[in-house]
Amino acid sequence: MNLQSYLSEKCRIIDSALGEYLPPEDRFPEVIFRAMRYSVLSGGKRLRPTLVLAACEAVGGDPATAVPAACAVELIHSYSLIHDDLPAMDDDDFRRGKPTNHKVFGEAMAILAGDALQALAFEIITGTKGVAPEIVLEVARRVASAAGIGGMVTGQVVDMLSEGKEIDAETLRFMHAHKTGALIEVSVVAGGLLGGGTPEQIKSLGLYGDKVGLAFQIADDILDIEGDRAKTGKSAGSDLRKRKSTYPSLFGLDESRELARRAVDEAVAALSAFDVCADPLRSLARFVVERES
Repeated sequence: MNLQSYLSEKCRIIDSALGEYLPPEDRFPEVIFRAMRYSVLSGGKRLRPTLVLAACEAVGGDPATAVPAACAVELIHSYSLIHDDLPAMDDDDFRRGKPTNHKVFGEAMAILAGDALQALAFEIITGTKGVAPEIVLEVARRVASAAGIGGMVTGQVVDMLSEGKEIDAETLRFMHAHKTGALIEVSVVAGGLLGGGTPEQIKSLGLYGDKVGLAFQIADDILDIEGDRAKTGKSAGSDLRKRKSTYPSLFGLDESRELARRAVDEAVAALSAFDVCADPLRSLARFVVERES
């Protein structure tokens, strides 16, 4: 399959839907809606929402029914980036090649924009049509867990507590499985649920998502060292400057690359029972370690 064509098609669908879901900029008070749209519509790979749609297709579902959840996951991802970039967190000046939200709108408005995006995400999920209410509720529950203490929040706390300290491999894996991996995993599981996947399929998709999340984080850590700012959209070496624990700092670059490749192989193996409808997921797993941004 042509992955670039697939990604372009899904990005077009997702961006169009996001534009409809986000409130217009001319609504009063305009500044909050400009801040929301600024971060969400500033580009990005749209990996997580694409995983939602691809997983829905993998179990034979209609991806149109998963578009609301796909957009919701992207809104949560955008909110997390806004908050991660704040001075009290990672204190970054650039994101996707543009000044971070708080650099444009101020810290208070950036916090509120992130809050609004998270709330809007659940408003969108719970408005899903054409799916049994109990499935929609389960998707909302799982996404909430992945965004909160069951995932991103816990991971961010461990990340902050670990700055400037030496941590072991188990703590590093725990941190990134929560901070980064949880939202990637739930994206895949949500798509499978909305597509009508069987319990066995959902379990396999969860394993796939876990391994893809691990590979994605390792690749991100490597890009922080070797990436080109023109492609990554952010300054290289920020993890080193902040004395953050990363896979390269613990294992070295060569072993980190091997760990990422192994995670991708395990992700693809988790889809062994799926037919060609899961080929986009297989290609996306390889993409996360081959990307340059």
